[in-house]
Amino acid sequence: MTDVLRVNDVTQRFGHGDAAMTALDDVSLRVRRGETLGLVGESGSGKSTLARAILLMRKPTAGTIEFDGVDITGLRGRALRRHRRRVQMVFQDPNDSLDPRFSVARSIAEPLVAAGVSPKERRRRIADSLDRVGLPMEAAGRYPHEFSGGQRQRIAIARAMAAEPEFVVLDEPTSALDVSVQAQVLNLLVQLQNETGVTYLFITHNLSVVHHIAHRVAVMHQGRVVEEGTGEQVMNAPEHPYTQRLLESMPVLYRT
Repeated sequence: MTDVLRVNDVTQRFGHGDAAMTALDDVSLRVRRGETLGLVGESGSGKSTLARAILLMRKPTAGTIEFDGVDITGLRGRALRRHRRRVQMVFQDPNDSLDPRFSVARSIAEPLVAAGVSPKERRRRIADSLDRVGLPMEAAGRYPHEFSGGQRQRIAIARAMAAEPEFVVLDEPTSALDVSVQAQVLNLLVQLQNETGVTYLFITHNLSVVHHIAHRVAVMHQGRVVEEGTGEQVMNAPEHPYTQRLLESMPVLYRT
């Protein structure tokens, strides 16, 4: 299985001189095509900063990021826009990505319009993406406030998948949902990956959630990746004390 993403010795500092803060400290990881890599850590561990670097929202202080073997760290202009069509993001709160003034159809169509997709193809993709996330076509004419939290997250997923991305960053996509709804959304994400072959970076603070969706897990602490392995390895034989503490904080019913 080939690597779709490689993060090579990435460091991210904010500020200057003695006041500088290191948010990422020489981070390296890889994500294989078609897999889910779970990125786990507490708030402030560097997960979101790393996601922003991967999405080219902020250039790292040092290191490189490769996508399909090409260094994308310095992409600008048209090349950057082309790359962003291949990558999408699903946020923790769908209100971060769904404009309350836009109908569901307009929200899903927005990235397609930016990519130059024809009106006919946009209509097809809107219908197809709604069907894939288990929502009827009539939902297209409604607005976000008319749906439950779980349904809004399904719409946000439909919006990301309509662009037919190769890589999706999922930033705590279930943490704001009830436990029963979390399971439905996780199952949906697995189903979509099986159907499309999309690659996920699944960011969370919850090892019990990532264990059920990730093929491999990377644990972040204080801006560093301190442990990496399969879900079984990390859950059943954690080597780093920080990972051990995360596991000890989990409810017993989630442990294997």
